[in-house]
Amino acid sequence: MKAVVSIIMGSTSDLPILRKAADFLEEMQVPFEMNALSAHRTPHEVEEFATGAAERGIKVIIAAAGMAAALPGVIAALTTLPVIGLPIDSTLHGQDALLSIVQMPPGIPVATVGINAGLNAAILAVRMLAVSDESLAERYAVYCASLSKKIVKANADLAAINDYKFKV
Repeated sequence: MKAVVSIIMGSTSDLPILRKAADFLEEMQVPFEMNALSAHRTPHEVEEFATGAAERGIKVIIAAAGMAAALPGVIAALTTLPVIGLPIDSTLHGQDALLSIVQMPPGIPVATVGINAGLNAAILAVRMLAVSDESLAERYAVYCASLSKKIVKANADLAAINDYKFKV
């Protein structure tokens, strides 16, 4: 299958965080690719990637970066595809990356998730794709229902603990 989501990281040290995104995309049966590109160290490759992404069939880009975190914004400036910025905690507890990604100039939007929130980046990508993919929307609805069931079960487990505690 041809990738429709591209996960881009500024460094392979970001891979543990992006593994959560990859795992969720696999669970939702969304084809994806992963690459390491740096806005500062490989600017020509970033430009080539971003300007050719749509033509290659990519529909959403997840771009992770720490510190100056220029990668998501640079990619967003070079494509009309939706870009999800994922700030990585590498310095200053990720606050520098968060502010770099979220404070984009008018006309160059980057959707931004929380610091190290690889799973949420993938969930947002799935939500975007599900708008025009009924089968994916159904798979995502099942996932959402499972979240609800987990909380209902957790609440029942807490009730059992509370019942025991007050009976003693």
